[in-house]
Amino acid sequence: MIPVHRAKPDDAAVVARLLHDFNTEFDDFTPGVEVLTRNAREMLEAGDTLVLLAGDGPDGLAELRFRRSIWTLKLDAYLEELYVIPELRGQGIGRVLLREVMEVARAEGAAYMELGTSQDDTAAVALYESEGFDCHEGRGSGPLALFYEREL
Repeated sequence: MIPVHRAKPDDAAVVARLLHDFNTEFDDFTPGVEVLTRNAREMLEAGDTLVLLAGDGPDGLAELRFRRSIWTLKLDAYLEELYVIPELRGQGIGRVLLREVMEVARAEGAAYMELGTSQDDTAAVALYESEGFDCHEGRGSGPLALFYEREL
């Protein structure tokens, strides 16, 4: 069984290292471990973000944020990051994290979860779809849903 626990502010350096490694692996911007440690500690202390850590290393993380929906007044959950260190992928850590983060979101009162990934990350796409996530409007019958982003 893969242990999973909720990160506390004292886990900020571990969270930062994993997030830095994640972005470095995919050639995405990272402000560095020191800045990420400060940011993670602040957000974990404030409750602005929820992070689950998996494995003894820890070996992966799931970062989740919430916001209220105008449609239902319930929480929507946004899975901002799901990461497993490369040499341990394929062992079920990501699936355990995803299932656990969905349970935590439900327990926090969320009724909906969204996430984004790139089309070429076929392992992530397969994981998300196998757990019931869909990238089509109307859940399979509608057009492909697109996720746009830009810096402000």
